[in-house]
Amino acid sequence: MPKLKSCLMSGCLVLVAASLSLFATPALAGKAAVKRGERVVNEWCRDCHVRDGADLTADMAPAYADIVAVPGRDRAWFEKFLEDDHFPMTTFRLFEHEKADVVEYLLSLQEH
Repeated sequence: MPKLKSCLMSGCLVLVAASLSLFATPALAGKAAVKRGERVVNEWCRDCHVRDGADLTADMAPAYADIVAVPGRDRAWFEKFLEDDHFPMTTFRLFEHEKADVVEYLLSLQEH
């Protein structure tokens, strides 16, 4: 039994240390969220949004660079936007953590 307790305790310590490292480096956690958001966008949204530098056609949605450049499009705006359906935009049911990651990705585009 002492060996099991020791094993469980060391496992807990590793888990706590790993968790603390995420909080100790918010920039790394933010970069990870941006990458996850980019993956969600590329998987679910990219087919309909025009690529940067390409011409917008009637059957394509605007490029992300154009979307994020509109004044007033801040974190609250994007969070609200992702909560509502927008027809004819395809309705994808993203998990809350995916929505949060997409917002981080979109906000990162404003920095460029």
